[in-house]
Amino acid sequence: MKKLLFTTLTMMSLSAIGQNVMSPETLWELGRVAPLGISKDGKNIVYKVTIPSIEENKSNSKTYTIPVNGGNPTEVAETKDLLKDKNISPDGKYIVYNEEVKINKVHGKDFYPELEKSDVQIYDGLDYRHWDTWNEGKFNHVLYKENVDGSVGTDIMGNEPFDSPQKPFGGDEDYIWSPGSKSIFYVSKKKAGTQYAISTNTNIYEYSLETGKTINRTEDNLGYDMAPQFSPSGNLSWLQMKRDGYEADKNDIIVDFKGIKMNLTANWDGTADSFLWSKDSDKIYFIAPVDGTKQLFEVNFPGLTRIAINVHQITNGDFDVNDIVGFSGNKIIVTRADMNHASEIFSFDLKKKSWKQISNVNTTTYDSLALSKTVRRYVTTTDGKKMLVWVILPPNFDATKKYPTLLYCQGGPQSALTQFYSFRWNFQLMAANGYIVVAPNRRGMPGHGVEWNEQISKDWGGQVMDDYLSAIDDVSKESYVDKSRLGCVGASYGGYSVFYLAGIHNNRFKTFIAHDGVFNTQSMFGTTEEVFFNNWDFGGAYWEKDNAVAQKTYTTFNPVNLVEKWSKPILIIQGGKDFRVPIGQGQEAFQAAQLRGLKSKFIYFPEENHWVLKPQNAQVWQREFFNWLKETL
Repeated sequence: MKKLLFTTLTMMSLSAIGQNVMSPETLWELGRVAPLGISKDGKNIVYKVTIPSIEENKSNSKTYTIPVNGGNPTEVAETKDLLKDKNISPDGKYIVYNEEVKINKVHGKDFYPELEKSDVQIYDGLDYRHWDTWNEGKFNHVLYKENVDGSVGTDIMGNEPFDSPQKPFGGDEDYIWSPGSKSIFYVSKKKAGTQYAISTNTNIYEYSLETGKTINRTEDNLGYDMAPQFSPSGNLSWLQMKRDGYEADKNDIIVDFKGIKMNLTANWDGTADSFLWSKDSDKIYFIAPVDGTKQLFEVNFPGLTRIAINVHQITNGDFDVNDIVGFSGNKIIVTRADMNHASEIFSFDLKKKSWKQISNVNTTTYDSLALSKTVRRYVTTTDGKKMLVWVILPPNFDATKKYPTLLYCQGGPQSALTQFYSFRWNFQLMAANGYIVVAPNRRGMPGHGVEWNEQISKDWGGQVMDDYLSAIDDVSKESYVDKSRLGCVGASYGGYSVFYLAGIHNNRFKTFIAHDGVFNTQSMFGTTEEVFFNNWDFGGAYWEKDNAVAQKTYTTFNPVNLVEKWSKPILIIQGGKDFRVPIGQGQEAFQAAQLRGLKSKFIYFPEENHWVLKPQNAQVWQREFFNWLKETL
């Protein structure tokens, strides 16, 4: 492939060892590994590798198999005969699938057929747009049909204006067959319009093929119910959050055993991610954030015996376990990543407690690079708590030199800051360009207990801001940190943090970069699409004048009210299709900076959403990011 030339970001050579460091181009030439499952015969792992093409401005994928014990991969054209299809009923008679169905009138021509050239959209409730897509009256529905060619499908959701799979990120994991092939279980939030926008109350529904009737199996729970899964012995299980409107609530593993709903993680001070039953149905293995990483855990399933339920962490190290693929004998197959390595497939021996890397999609590339070093640092916060701070040091780090340093502000606000590998906010790339990165596990990070995670809600500009400043102040004590060259960067809530810190940093930082950040909490409440998020995290609406908690969000904690204290250069980046943090947030911030006479730049990606997904756009993003730092830091 002919490579694009870079004028501002070049590969730096380390003469002592003859290695290069990570560049934006190399980053986007890495293969992205996605496991598909273990083959029916149990001998191979099937996985997809996607590689973005900068020149073609698209991504290309290939599928491979590799022995479960490691070996050479083999490219395959078709996986139908290799993998068990979960969408085929256990008795083989039916197949379940989903498709989009037009239910509601939205467009002008829907209401007035004679005006077919009109381009009007008409709404009588919220949820008129979601994430990066306008609501056109179409909904994802679950259907099933006989597992023979040409059969006609039955829509089990009828004319309901509800989605399954859930938009925008749900897939066929949102529906499963019952072990006896008599029912289909599916996830749906059966609320419409404004009620949909203010609620997180998804439920798990059971549709009977025999009667055509649907039962709500989780009606008693008001928050998220999702990821349904049957144990090998036939017990329904799922992930559950209790509180409606709180998208970052503690996620528990629930098992319905003979009509009794058992919460296996109720007494554990953590929040669960994806899970998988052991083959004997005695245990559940799951992933959860802990102390700045994501690790494998197990919890036993006692049934109705008096055996105590015990959650146990079974892996440990400075890496993230990201996907549970399946089992091979005593080994569990997962994907694993860290701040220097994108995800690859690994096996973990549950008896020997040992790791083995199975896939090596990017090994050759990483072997040619000098890698950054990640260091754990624990900082005492202003309220006397111990806070983990990741410090990422440049390749070939020399403690006798001084380095410009970036405070990285994580988004979410309640998303874990672990050993993740991002293809945009890539710490390895930042360090390769000569920057130390300071990444604090500030208030609002899962993996440090439920209380720590919840402390950020309704307190966006409070203790968390002290956490940020405690982190950068502590690391700045080191002789190798150039305290005259500190920058502050982040996206989403991290972008809010940048805007807020720009008004309170007391001259600590020399430059700022905010991507899709919340700048004005009042206009954010008025234009974002998932209203439940702002209702919960902001404490209510801006017109609730007697609501002291909400009013603090819209006054004291509102970056727009700190602009008069802005005094440093700021780069503002905004996606045009970001409906979560809409375009007005970036526009308001840039206009304020310009009218204040500050050195500032506005980078607008009209076709990108909350992320930057197109390869060439991603390259522009990286060039502008490092150009700005070179120019202002």
